[in-house]
Amino acid sequence: MRRALVLPLVLAAISIGAREVPGQDARAVVEAFVARVSDVQISDLVIDQNLTLYDQDGQRRVSGGEQRMLFKLPQRQRVEQTVEGQREIRLTVGDRVWVRRADGKVSQVTAVEPGLTHLLVPVKRRAADLMSEWRARGVRDDVSHVARLAGRQVVVIGAHPGDRDVPAVWLDPDYGVVRIVTRERLRGVGEQRERALPNGARLFDLTLSEHRPLLGRLYFPYRQEVFVDGKLLVLITIRSIAINTNPADSLFDPANLKSP
Repeated sequence: MRRALVLPLVLAAISIGAREVPGQDARAVVEAFVARVSDVQISDLVIDQNLTLYDQDGQRRVSGGEQRMLFKLPQRQRVEQTVEGQREIRLTVGDRVWVRRADGKVSQVTAVEPGLTHLLVPVKRRAADLMSEWRARGVRDDVSHVARLAGRQVVVIGAHPGDRDVPAVWLDPDYGVVRIVTRERLRGVGEQRERALPNGARLFDLTLSEHRPLLGRLYFPYRQEVFVDGKLLVLITIRSIAINTNPADSLFDPANLKSP
């Protein structure tokens, strides 16, 4: 079976028996999850992961590499990436982004979309904050239903049973967000991937799985898949995560990007 057909078939299967959930109940589920992780104290993370990029048909691996992601919550992020021998560093401070390309040139670029830090590590966040961010991505918070995913009950916020192509957040009461569907103008990983991506808004589908305990009652997905219009584009697998190690502030200073 072609990989492009797998996701729609899975979604059709898990929607069987789905029931509608009133909007206020969906908000209660989000509030319960936020309360569940409210005592988790995380100030920073260092994540080492493997990256695999696929062609636009989602059938063939075109390149791969490694990433080290450093987060100092809530505003600072550093991504060190090597794909096919080309090293790039991307630094985010608030809503400003700097990139050091493989040729050593540093430029400030436009932040095209919010990062995933708050999605994956929703500590010190209110339920209202999360739902506001989802609404900004086109997710309706007055529509929701209960479904099953990988044998677990989840609440799908933003979609009716059977909806396939509308913005939605799939929330597991223990794991948190396990899938988010939006329409985005996507940009790729590195210059080569940006040129390969189709233009215009596409159906962006991020699925998060293989959750493992991170700290307290907070889990983290060790497998992340990005589908565009139903076709696998990016696969990320986590090798290791370290928390509360206090990375040096100099790593997040744009002035230091010009140094080797």
